[in-house]
Amino acid sequence: DTAFVCALGEDAGGELARRLAAADGIALHAAQSSQPTGTAGIYVDAAGNNTIAFGAGANADLDAAFIDRHAAELASARVVLAQMETPPAAILSTFRHARRGDALTVLNPAPADAELSGALLALADVVTPNESEFCAQLSVHCSTRLEGTGLVEMEDAELHSHCRRLCPHGTVVVTLGAAGCFVSHADAARHGDDRAHYRVPAAPARVVDTTGAGDAFNGALAASLARRAGSFADSIRFAASYAAASTENAGAASSMPRLTP
Repeated sequence: DTAFVCALGEDAGGELARRLAAADGIALHAAQSSQPTGTAGIYVDAAGNNTIAFGAGANADLDAAFIDRHAAELASARVVLAQMETPPAAILSTFRHARRGDALTVLNPAPADAELSGALLALADVVTPNESEFCAQLSVHCSTRLEGTGLVEMEDAELHSHCRRLCPHGTVVVTLGAAGCFVSHADAARHGDDRAHYRVPAAPARVVDTTGAGDAFNGALAASLARRAGSFADSIRFAASYAAASTENAGAASSMPRLTP
């Protein structure tokens, strides 16, 4: 069962979000906003790569007070997933409520220029940046400058060391596009894995449009972790396969694959 806490405008975008949630049986808890629903302009090139311009709109009105109204639901969840296109204070409140229960907190620090505080990072059990997001946060929190394009070729031990400096207590999953992802665990929190760090290759795909692939990965990872079946590596492989499948169709929400019975 999935619940979604957000802010929506009273416009066509908000109505679409409500219809999508209802169609998939998602419990939607939406704060009302006088601003337009958050919108993205997405440009896709011939290779399926995308560039996104994002307008926060109603997202900026999601506040800690609204989050507090859903404290019990957050505390009772198995996994709570958040990203940084909503105000940091709201996400901080979300993770604090999640931590009062047994929830695993997963933070996708997107976009790359997100203002991610040390307090919020400390409340994240799992952090899932892409290359540019990882390098941006490493620069802010560790005063270390790296180029995202160099992470694929970096030695595993060195990349693991950078991950441990960014998030000493938890797990960092750096998504590397077509090169798959790199997983780095704290020794005290390996989530069923026998290795502290490893790479998982991307699943093969006939790429049409990469829009939403990161969202697909994070959602599938959260869903798999919520089932509590298998190791963390099993959930990563499932998420990688799901994300790859999502790139084989155009669009974002419309491209998400469905599990067959």
